[in-house]
Amino acid sequence: MGLRFGTDGIRGVANTELTPELVLALGRAAAQVLGRDHFVVGRDTRLSGPLIQAALSAGLAAEGATVIDVGVAPTPAIAFASAAEGCPGAVISASHNPFADNGVKLFAAGGRKLDDVTEASLEAALDHVLAARHGVVAPVGAAVGRLEPAGRVMADYEDHLAGSLEGRSLEGLRVVVDCANGAASDIGPRVLEALGAEVQSLSDAPSGVNINDGCGSTFPAALQRAVVAAGADAGLAFDGDADRVLAVDHLGALVDGDQVMALCALDLRSRGRLREATVVATVMANLGFRRAMAAAGVKVEETAVGDRYVLEALERGGWSLGGEQSGHIIFADLATTGDGILTGLQLLDLVARSPRTLAELAAAAMERMPQVLRNVAVPTGRTAEVMALVRPSVEAAEAELGEAGRVLVRPSGTEPLVRVMVEAATEELAEDVASRVAVEVERACSV
Repeated sequence: MGLRFGTDGIRGVANTELTPELVLALGRAAAQVLGRDHFVVGRDTRLSGPLIQAALSAGLAAEGATVIDVGVAPTPAIAFASAAEGCPGAVISASHNPFADNGVKLFAAGGRKLDDVTEASLEAALDHVLAARHGVVAPVGAAVGRLEPAGRVMADYEDHLAGSLEGRSLEGLRVVVDCANGAASDIGPRVLEALGAEVQSLSDAPSGVNINDGCGSTFPAALQRAVVAAGADAGLAFDGDADRVLAVDHLGALVDGDQVMALCALDLRSRGRLREATVVATVMANLGFRRAMAAAGVKVEETAVGDRYVLEALERGGWSLGGEQSGHIIFADLATTGDGILTGLQLLDLVARSPRTLAELAAAAMERMPQVLRNVAVPTGRTAEVMALVRPSVEAAEAELGEAGRVLVRPSGTEPLVRVMVEAATEELAEDVASRVAVEVERACSV
């Protein structure tokens, strides 16, 4: 049996959990389920990226698919190419995970992340390929797939990013960009500079082992210091595959995905572009975001954690904006998935059009409630049992906070963890309640 799909594809330690043999089989299964014509494939900057990409491409070609090899590229660039070419796509990346991990993210034709039914079909096909490894009927001769260079894929994506500003520029803005030593290391600063911004880059020299290493959206402290030191107007922190972004204001304060989404929702509505005055957010969205949207007359449609669920809701409702606190923001009129560079451009464009600083804009958009997160490791296969055991403790914590706070305990979709989130009127209270609930989760794990 192969790896199971989480909220964002499959992930594992490269060459042990995520082996070339498994990924080759996944390539065959993906071609069988998603289509044997063309596939567009890219990767982030991890040392294991070429190895895993070669295995996936071999599996796709073994089923007769032609592979358009983009090389290093942001995940949203592959989604964009998938939509433009009308073919499935794949990205070799473990996003914000450490460099030793890797993963495979798949897009259906049109640049859409796979739904649950398609993922189940793909898992079944993968199991079948692995079980029938020596009895697979394969194409031969001219029917074997081939690898092709990417052509204008990245140039077209850059044009798309620049075009999202509708002819406006970022001239006059000073921006510091933390590229996480990942897929945005070249394209991120280049696009910003082409649009007129004065750019200083951090963590833009990928070595294969330094992706996300104390940098990027998971570790923004260096960016916060650099923005203040440079006297910059703003900072942007991408993750390893550049599908999400966090911002920093000129005072060095972090502007998270909820705040970015609040700013963009209010801006889109002011320009008549927030369809049905609705924004899509996950259950992790800060209570302050929900209150700010309610006060502004914007409805919040809630989904499970995972940007694919946000996208499904956007498509179902025909709405224009949704995202996650982590910085996965989807502008449905511009992209089919979260795009860190695109989101950064929309935010900087908003700042460029305003007489106020990003700090002033963020403060006016929403008041962030104190929110504390705890991650508790859970033994493999025991997540459901642990969740059931801690339910009484969670209910007691919810009763204690009442309407002035919130408790959310959920299993991670990407790691063997239970995530505890508590919001309360004060940081101290949120810390206290989160710690107590986390202890109960740990106790449940030892039962």
